[in-house]
Amino acid sequence: MSNLVAGGLLLGVLAYAVFGGADFGAGFWDLTAGGAERGRAKRALIDHSLGPVWEANHTWLIYCLVVLWTAFPRPFAAIMTTLYVPLGLAALGIVLRGSGFAFRKVVVSTETQRVNGAAFAASSVITPFFLGAVAGGIASGRVPPEGYGDPVTSWANPSSALTGALAVTLCAYLAGVFLTADARAEGDPALETDFRRRALAAAWVAGALTIGGLWVAHTDAPRLFDRLLTGPGLPAVVLSVLAGTSALLLLRRNAPRSARLLSAAAVACVVGAWGVAQYPYLLGTHSTVAASAAPRPSLVVLTIIFALAAVLVVPSFGLLYVLQQRGRLSESSPASG
Repeated sequence: MSNLVAGGLLLGVLAYAVFGGADFGAGFWDLTAGGAERGRAKRALIDHSLGPVWEANHTWLIYCLVVLWTAFPRPFAAIMTTLYVPLGLAALGIVLRGSGFAFRKVVVSTETQRVNGAAFAASSVITPFFLGAVAGGIASGRVPPEGYGDPVTSWANPSSALTGALAVTLCAYLAGVFLTADARAEGDPALETDFRRRALAAAWVAGALTIGGLWVAHTDAPRLFDRLLTGPGLPAVVLSVLAGTSALLLLRRNAPRSARLLSAAAVACVVGAWGVAQYPYLLGTHSTVAASAAPRPSLVVLTIIFALAAVLVVPSFGLLYVLQQRGRLSESSPASG
């Protein structure tokens, strides 16, 4: 039962990595779009793409937190009492990002619009970086099972720095591919070309960081390194490489819609490889899934909730994204999405 619930938790992490990642990545491209006039068209497309769905994507983060503290309370407490600095900064980034995105579309003053836009864009980089740093601290075994680990070195370390940078880059890659497809749908070849170049550049940077990450993992998290390259994580790594390469080829051949699915699969496989390689431990090389799970009745209730969510919530999200891609959702106000 504990393995089943852990699998449900991993699915939530995958969903947030893909949908939330594309959301954060759009903010990265907003940050790098250029000045007010030069970046106007890019920011307009980003606002149009995010408007209907930007609030919904954080549902996956809430889902992950609730499942973690309900099903695995001791690892949850250990993470919160050790990694509270990057988690707090990530939470602050989410709040600033949401308020900046909402207010910049309704305020009248140009200066205020710029301030809110800067808050949205900068927070879109800060948040995935610190969430990635949290993952690096957990994967490298810097969160002790009893909690209250070092509040600085638990996230200020080579693994956390690399996973933070990789998280930002993967988000930018995903968003670049998605925005290329959106520009194609809007019939804007100039924007389509611009975002295609950005997506390709982000993909190359992500590839370089991944190669560098293998060296970091070899020295800083050897068990994770072994299980990624010679253990159960290897199939997911191979699938990620194949999907990512195929997405790049489709982008070069001006097929962004198909590339969008493959780029999402590539990112999901990267995260899935980490989860599979980490198993059966939740925290580095200690706190196994079975030993740290909540009592069976709690796990049974969570399993029932998973089933209900699969019937009620997942189809609702599917409908939301389909309507958004078809341009059927109104953007009368930023808070309506």
